Amino acid sequence: MGPVLGNHSLLLLDGDRHLRQRRLMLPPFHGDAVRAYGRRVAELAAAEVERWPVGREFQMRPRMQAITLEVILRAVIGVRDERRLERLRLLLPQLLEFSILDMWAVWVFPGLVDSFIGRRHQAMRVRPEVDRLLFEEIAEHRAHPEGRDDILAMLVQARDEDDQPLSDEALRDQVITLLLAGHETTTTGLAWCFERLLRHPAALERLRAELAAGDGDAYLDAVVHETLRVRPVIDAVWRKLTAPAEVAGYRLPAGVTVMPSIALVHRSGAYRDATSFEPERFLEGSPPPYTFLPFGGGPRRCIGASFAIMEMKTVLAAVLERVELSAPDPRPEGIKQHHITLVPSRGTRVVVRQKRAASPPEGAGRRPSPAIAGG
Repeated sequence: MGPVLGNHSLLLLDGDRHLRQRRLMLPPFHGDAVRAYGRRVAELAAAEVERWPVGREFQMRPRMQAITLEVILRAVIGVRDERRLERLRLLLPQLLEFSILDMWAVWVFPGLVDSFIGRRHQAMRVRPEVDRLLFEEIAEHRAHPEGRDDILAMLVQARDEDDQPLSDEALRDQVITLLLAGHETTTTGLAWCFERLLRHPAALERLRAELAAGDGDAYLDAVVHETLRVRPVIDAVWRKLTAPAEVAGYRLPAGVTVMPSIALVHRSGAYRDATSFEPERFLEGSPPPYTFLPFGGGPRRCIGASFAIMEMKTVLAAVLERVELSAPDPRPEGIKQHHITLVPSRGTRVVVRQKRAASPPEGAGRRPSPAIAGG
């Protein structure tokens, strides 16, 4: 993923350099900083729902993609210039148009990126203009920091233990990393939330009722947790062992690549009837340690986990408060690989039966669950 993310990306760093960069990036993704973005996310979701047709079948996943991209542009990058906003809205999704096959090809043939074929790849063709636009945005943030509360503004102000700021190149790479980690993944998580709820009417009805009563946060949180358990967005993570390890009686030497399987852990005996969709299980307490890892674990756990959960809960509530949805096909949607994520095979097809007036967005008041707050 290096050619897309850049050499300074938090996802690609190791050791002390990774820890220093992670410490710099933590403050915008915790506590009050995350909660402050809730209202903005709710407003963006409400505006998107207004554009949905009534009585006509459409795919929910692209609509969730539109919301999460707008969250990246406005809450994460904080773009104010309309021309730049329009170009980034067009180009950033193209930057992510690389497949598992592309990643394997670059891994096996590192020189491919700088070849004629590599430069013709869609992601590489748009990269120069994306870089230029992001550097313009960073320069504007540095020149006019007043009145900004986006995540990029906080990263621009961040200083390490030597009072040194992040370089422009490091800021650009972190923005693209946040785009990859917070756009495609949150989109897919939301699509699965709706797919699962529409196949489990009792859970959907309970969530609607509790949201209408104004006390639905706990069950909303449980629905998001359970969706990420039964439909993890990424099924495994890769790690190269730096020392020998013993796993299930097998002695693995240093240098071996291992893939902890998120999907298998979530379907293990740690959960009763593990393949069933039961949000109530998350109302009964936290799952056993190391059995719920949609955001990975350890010192490399996803830094944006709290933000992602806040965004999913806020969008889910905003949609359900405004529209009545049904699935045109009652059969569950299958699982399909898309880039590095596992998506609903039919894009979460839905029909809006009716729209209704909703109360003003209250996303800022929805709290991310401490059980999965990023650390």
